[in-house]
Amino acid sequence: MLRVGRTNGFGGKLTFFHPTFAARFADMRVQFGPGSRNTLRAEVERLGCRRALVLSTPQQSDTALGFAEMIGDLAAGVFSGAAMHTPVEVTEEAVKHAADVGADCVIAVGGGSTTGLGKAIAWRTDLPQIVVPTTYAGSEATPILGQTEGGRKTTLSDPKIQPEVIIYDPQLVATLPLAMTNTSGLNAMAHAVEALYAQNRNPVSSMLATEGLAAFVSGLPKLAKAPTDEDARGETLYGAWLCGTVLGQVGMALHHKLCHTLGGSFNLPHAETHAIVLPHATAFNERAVPGLLAPVAEMLEADHAGQALHSFAQKIGAPTALKDLGLSEPDLDRAAQIATENPYWNPQPVTRDAIRALLQTAWEGTPPER
Repeated sequence: MLRVGRTNGFGGKLTFFHPTFAARFADMRVQFGPGSRNTLRAEVERLGCRRALVLSTPQQSDTALGFAEMIGDLAAGVFSGAAMHTPVEVTEEAVKHAADVGADCVIAVGGGSTTGLGKAIAWRTDLPQIVVPTTYAGSEATPILGQTEGGRKTTLSDPKIQPEVIIYDPQLVATLPLAMTNTSGLNAMAHAVEALYAQNRNPVSSMLATEGLAAFVSGLPKLAKAPTDEDARGETLYGAWLCGTVLGQVGMALHHKLCHTLGGSFNLPHAETHAIVLPHATAFNERAVPGLLAPVAEMLEADHAGQALHSFAQKIGAPTALKDLGLSEPDLDRAAQIATENPYWNPQPVTRDAIRALLQTAWEGTPPER
């Protein structure tokens, strides 16, 4: 048991309780289990819908067509133009298509790009959403939308953005390539790490965060050895749900600001960027709140959370250097400038020089400084 939070009177710390807090919970239906994708038609009918538009990326268009066939006459067609970082121009095209085919709900099949498109459509039209994740993005569990326009990525939150139904089927991630498994998993873990020190954290968010992290710490190494292990796939999907849920409960900080900057302004791949930045942002904030990050260090059997996350990424074979994603060293100055122009709240004071140094280490791929 993780010994964090309030003391038990005997020197130990057993709970996350603190005397004043606020919490919020979404009205959402979540289906878990092997083969749960086969409930899709019933879920469309449960929403009272008759014209479901299936969304995907171009790469997953065949999968989307298969889901459209699964729901038969309830399908209004497929839109397979979802793109990374949810470009506004793609959303506008999808909204028009949804209107043209008379869609009364959307089904997002895929990872964060497709989920983001579904949310963007819902925010503009209030159409109900069903999400069938095929990665561990976790964003399906949140009322948060990140979208890109004019080379800048911004985020917003609205109840209309929250999907109504999520279907988690481990069979759908059984063939997810190991490299994508690892980066997608670390992306989800980043939500939970930042939740541990969020300004508006609460006891429930801290419990969700630690349980979600523990699921990935347990499951990802198993998948590195046996990528089709259905139990481990289920465990990591469970982690994705918890990490995504906590992302919807509390505010994010430096890690997400950096990743939004690198993704929106430099078009770096979403999950890989999160995977690389996470240890460095964690180490930066660990200087200010080591106690709040103690659960991370403890579950990874280490003294320092940031360095432990870097070692964990290496252990499972995830990328560790921004330079390997195509970011050039001269870009670091501009990235530091953008990231500090309108910084998110953060437990450790944010300065341009400090962020420039953090980015340099992340670009090189060396372990973060304590």
